Amino acid sequence: MNESFVFALTGVVLFIIAFNGIVIHTHLLRKILALNIMGSGVFLVIGSLARRTPGAIPDPVPHALVITGIVVAVAATALAIALMLQVQAATGRPELPTPDRT
Repeated sequence: MNESFVFALTGVVLFIIAFNGIVIHTHLLRKILALNIMGSGVFLVIGSLARRTPGAIPDPVPHALVITGIVVAVAATALAIALMLQVQAATGRPELPTPDRT
């Protein structure tokens, strides 16, 4: 088991845990944090795929994709937090209203 496999496996575990957090929690800030952790797991998998064989020169394209993804994730997080604050201002709680099941 080489280190690329360990990094990829860690990224998959982070993705699964964060997906669980998105599904279970109703608080919007927790959902935003879970989404960021999910993205970090994806970045870890993509970065680990850059070096598939030991001793080989890593492919720079996945690294460039990860750096671009980090910039996009920061902008998306800022937008999500701004939207969460708007929901909190409108409803008084930072949670999405649950539909009535009648």
